[in-house]
Amino acid sequence: MKKHNFYAGPSILDQSVIKETACAVLNFAGTGLSLLEVSHRSKEFDAVMTEANQLFKELLEIPEGYEVVFVGGGASMQFCMVPFNLLNKKAAYLDTGTWSSKAIKEAKLFGEVDVVASSKDKNYTYIPKNYTVPEDVDYFHYTSNNTIYGTEIRKDPDVKARLVCDMSSDIFSRPIDVSKYDIIYGGAQKNLAPAGVTFAIVRKDALGHVEREIPTMLKYTTHIDKGSMFNTPPVLPVYSALQTLKWYKEMGGVKAMQKLNEEKAAILYDAIDNSKLFVGTAEEDARSLMNVCFVMKDEYKELEAQFADFAIKERGMMGIKGHRSVGGFRASLYNAMPKSSVEALVACMKEFEQKH
Repeated sequence: MKKHNFYAGPSILDQSVIKETACAVLNFAGTGLSLLEVSHRSKEFDAVMTEANQLFKELLEIPEGYEVVFVGGGASMQFCMVPFNLLNKKAAYLDTGTWSSKAIKEAKLFGEVDVVASSKDKNYTYIPKNYTVPEDVDYFHYTSNNTIYGTEIRKDPDVKARLVCDMSSDIFSRPIDVSKYDIIYGGAQKNLAPAGVTFAIVRKDALGHVEREIPTMLKYTTHIDKGSMFNTPPVLPVYSALQTLKWYKEMGGVKAMQKLNEEKAAILYDAIDNSKLFVGTAEEDARSLMNVCFVMKDEYKELEAQFADFAIKERGMMGIKGHRSVGGFRASLYNAMPKSSVEALVACMKEFEQKH
């Protein structure tokens, strides 16, 4: 039985990335040594870090004045690094889910936080509109894609404040105007690499304006100045990230990924909208292209466990169960997800519906 990987993270990688990484684990760059045991200071790994940085900038068309760093700690570490480095007096935050609310909690340790809007009142099933971001804030932070609730902001916000964004789960899924942002960050385990490495795109002249002392490891300038080599980087995830970046380029770049993602999501959302059993949980104008969340209609709730068993055990739809705070089902359609797997899920849903 073919397995289809809908896990929300760590999540699907293209097969070419997995194979290249596996080969490097056995013999890295012709050294006769494993990627797991070579020095990060070797010329072979230095070339990996350099190329990954260059491809990151090329694919996202990152302008001059920005640097890309690869660090540890996940997006959760960035929740505190961002205000540590940028928050002088006040920052504005948009609350659209679990991850943004955690970022808000951390930021409050460093200064005043203005939560300009929240969708918590409806269990984060929508993206707030018509909110005002004060012009006097140090930055405005938002989370572009909400993996748990299946909502997404797919356009760069039109505000006068500088932007900071957690793009953990939709980076490289569409073009971005990086010049609007001070920092874009994210864990790599959705659209880039195995868990263990975090990326940050940092506008250099946004740094150095806070008066507080910042621990060395939590300063962006530390990692910029040392080329992400201040301490030993997570070498295997960085190597896998490079393979993914190469794959993106071969696929036609970010715009090609956007087109494919829109096609995949349309297939699944169309099936949900025309189903007698299933219904989507996110409001239509807030629907994520990366994480499609749906449940059984109220009159068929008793069938949810049966569908989960059927989809996972009999049709190989792995990772299809929804997050415990939402329930139901979640299909994560990250960049590496092939359209054929989405079509297989739709066929599975229709087959179950016909039987019941």
